[in-house]
Amino acid sequence: MAHIAMVVTNACSPDPRVLRHAGWLVDLGHEVTVHAYDRKEEHALSESHSGVRIMRYHLGKSQYGGMLKTALGIRQFCKTVSRGLATNKPNVVYCHDADTLSVGCFLKKKYGIPLIFDMHDLQHTWVRMPAPKSMIRRMLSRMMEKKMFQRLNQVDFILTSSGKITSNSKFEGFREYLKSHGHSSVVVENRPEMKASNEAEKSDDWCVGYLGRVRELEPFEFLLETLLTFEPQERPRIRIAGDGVAFQPVSELFDSAKREHGLSVEISGAFDTGGFEKMIQEIDVMFAIYSPMRGNILQGALPVKMFDAAAHGVPSVVNDSCLMGELAEHEGIGHSIGWLQKQDLAKSLLELRTVRVELDSTSERERKRFIEAMKPYLSD
Repeated sequence: MAHIAMVVTNACSPDPRVLRHAGWLVDLGHEVTVHAYDRKEEHALSESHSGVRIMRYHLGKSQYGGMLKTALGIRQFCKTVSRGLATNKPNVVYCHDADTLSVGCFLKKKYGIPLIFDMHDLQHTWVRMPAPKSMIRRMLSRMMEKKMFQRLNQVDFILTSSGKITSNSKFEGFREYLKSHGHSSVVVENRPEMKASNEAEKSDDWCVGYLGRVRELEPFEFLLETLLTFEPQERPRIRIAGDGVAFQPVSELFDSAKREHGLSVEISGAFDTGGFEKMIQEIDVMFAIYSPMRGNILQGALPVKMFDAAAHGVPSVVNDSCLMGELAEHEGIGHSIGWLQKQDLAKSLLELRTVRVELDSTSERERKRFIEAMKPYLSD
């Protein structure tokens, strides 16, 4: 049995990918502890989740998507975890996303502990979210990317969350991005563990939803502007749920639209798996469009909400001219449209409101890939 230390800079409350991979390792008989940074200090310091131990660190509150305070908080978290793991050494350090790599690199360099890197997203693009055109944020992003690639030279193995659909596919994913910089990786997509069905009947009272991190205002402005082109009797209900740096301005945007235009809107904060299962039953179309300005969209990000919605029969509207759009069209789980193309968005929402989809590949395929790739690193 191997003792595996996972590191993640969110509260893991939950983080489906982190807990899914940790659970697969526990099922194989290994011991997994997730070291999680609870930035808002809202959750229990210690928790067990299906055999996975979660240790949360309360180090002073900081927000998601901030700059100096957030960066200092992450730095303190990584130093604290590094000190703890140096005292109680694991067999493997498993770092989720680039902002945790300093922990794994420290333990690899000092003690020779194998280092696994799981890149769900391009972490260096997050700093650009609040102001994608900012020269300062662009410079910071480039510096972060450079530091990531320096640290990848110490990594034993890389997992990532996206890659080209086939060798003939037009659009590339994170695997190809890493390869272009001289690093090989294995793709394990963020697909849900099991198929489920949305039993709610389609009706004239339809709903467009967004369930997930609320990181940017612009996509919601795009959605609202599109909905206001509909005749009042054609407009759907809006269901938005999730926390994030843009939650407050998005709430204010739709509260104003509710007062001025009579839109039916419900907005709530963070939710757990049970909350998602309940809310997806009322949604007819998932809105999963993001600003392409910050980089990771065009380089291969695949929205988890697209897969989770499809597992419940709900189609999504996603960005075109990138991997997520190609995959949605290829698997028949949604439509892809151009950024800020209001007519195309309106058309897709109306076409998909009565459509049911089916997710052919769930996480069972991904589990097999994961276990096979991890075998060489799981000996005691």
